Amino acid sequence: MNAELVISIILGFSLAASAGFRVFVPLLVLSVSSYFGWFVVNDSWQWLGSTAALVLLSVATIVEVGAYLIPWVDNTLDTISVPIAAIAGTLLMVATMSTLDPVITWSLAIIAGGGAAAAISGSTSVTRLGSTATTGGLVNPVISTTETLAATTISTVSIFSPIIALLLLFATFWFLFKLINKIRKK
Repeated sequence: MNAELVISIILGFSLAASAGFRVFVPLLVLSVSSYFGWFVVNDSWQWLGSTAALVLLSVATIVEVGAYLIPWVDNTLDTISVPIAAIAGTLLMVATMSTLDPVITWSLAIIAGGGAAAAISGSTSVTRLGSTATTGGLVNPVISTTETLAATTISTVSIFSPIIALLLLFATFWFLFKLINKIRKK
């Protein structure tokens, strides 16, 4: 395994995990990176750097971020977010990985990428549900804004420094674990 492959796996994993917070944010970040030539996606994913993809993902991101700011709508979105995040996480990982056999690429993407996105999406859904139950949804926009910032930060950092993004992810996993345990104790 060469360093380029390891970096592409870490990058894909970081972007995939970010999809657990917001599905379209890491896709948009990867699209912008591809459009400006900051990152070269796999040949079959070159369309991601097109103007059309950039516009479409920008609109989708704005709609998603806006919808999560509305209490009760955010809980409705949470019912479908886990499987959609898993799919997005899988696709993000595939788009960034290079030089592996397709069977290995897709297996790793489904297990690591889809799994990380689903785990984070599920955790944030539990957090938001707890917030809705305890505050009537008043704190949900704060939680949603924090999730959007996490998705944006981790996605952006992963493009420029995948190792730092991985460390941010570990810190995020630890924080979510502590937060969920605190909610369960109440």
